[in-house]
Amino acid sequence: MAGPKRLVAFAMTAPLFLAAACTTGGGSGGGDSAGGSGSGGGSRDLAFAVITHGSAGDAFWDVVQNGAEQAGKDLGISVDYQSDGDPQRQAQLIDAAVNQGVDGIVVSMANPDALRDSVEAAVQAGIPVVTINSGGDRSAEFGAIGHVGQDEAIAGQGAGRELAAEGAKKVLCVVHEAGNIGLEKRCAGASKGLGADVASLQVDINDLQGAQSTIASQLQSDPSIDAVLTLNSAVAAVAVTAAADSGSKARVATFDLNSDVISGIQDRSIAFAVDQQQYEQGYLPIVMLQLYAKNLNTVGGGQPVLTGPGIVNADNVAEIADLATAGTR
Repeated sequence: MAGPKRLVAFAMTAPLFLAAACTTGGGSGGGDSAGGSGSGGGSRDLAFAVITHGSAGDAFWDVVQNGAEQAGKDLGISVDYQSDGDPQRQAQLIDAAVNQGVDGIVVSMANPDALRDSVEAAVQAGIPVVTINSGGDRSAEFGAIGHVGQDEAIAGQGAGRELAAEGAKKVLCVVHEAGNIGLEKRCAGASKGLGADVASLQVDINDLQGAQSTIASQLQSDPSIDAVLTLNSAVAAVAVTAAADSGSKARVATFDLNSDVISGIQDRSIAFAVDQQQYEQGYLPIVMLQLYAKNLNTVGGGQPVLTGPGIVNADNVAEIADLATAGTR
């Protein structure tokens, strides 16, 4: 398998945040930062806030956090990661970061309208914003200098084509976060790639046992369903159990990786995973913000920096397994 696509990013900054900001080191030889706050032989301390809609314990967002925090360590920058699945509370976290005067904000926008006022307030305060994961089509509208993620419609189409190649005819698309426009785009894209409508099923990522029961019930009530597409790695694991419990022969495929998905692909209980390389969604925005702070670099020309999709299946899973165990895939 070809190695993962390497992405280069540049871009962002403004005020100051955490009291525990890390020193970036003196004597860089590059002169004052382009942001106007540098002095003589080195850049001032930088502090960035990363605020996502991830739920506590969600392995996907753990990898995003790993990427952001590693970038902070590599660059000598303070990175504070926080998350809340409730869009109103996520907006409050953005507001708090603005009030604390951070140098840059990274934010996922699963519900863009709920975050608009907070993101625009950050921009108006002179704090650069990079959006990640969700809301890429609204990012520039809100004043963000860049977006890092995958195009959800394109990713959904890829999943649909892969399911069609597996012989799937009737697909159940399991949505785990109500109101997440990115997930809705995945299901719509899957329909287009499959060449047939897929049925959507709403579950709650915070109640995996309930999700398992709901999926099992749907499979029992409609034996013609021959594939289940989950949009989250944790939901994939319970979908495999649900299919077994219901006596269904439906194949399970999913978006995103965790150890259970890796094992499932290896033992063929999961057909494939659509990998959006979420470690990059944590790492690259920190690089972008630091380069913007020091040199006013931006990247993308108004277009998103794409981190996926890629397909992980039985042919290439062995190469990915160790990386996933290490928390970087």
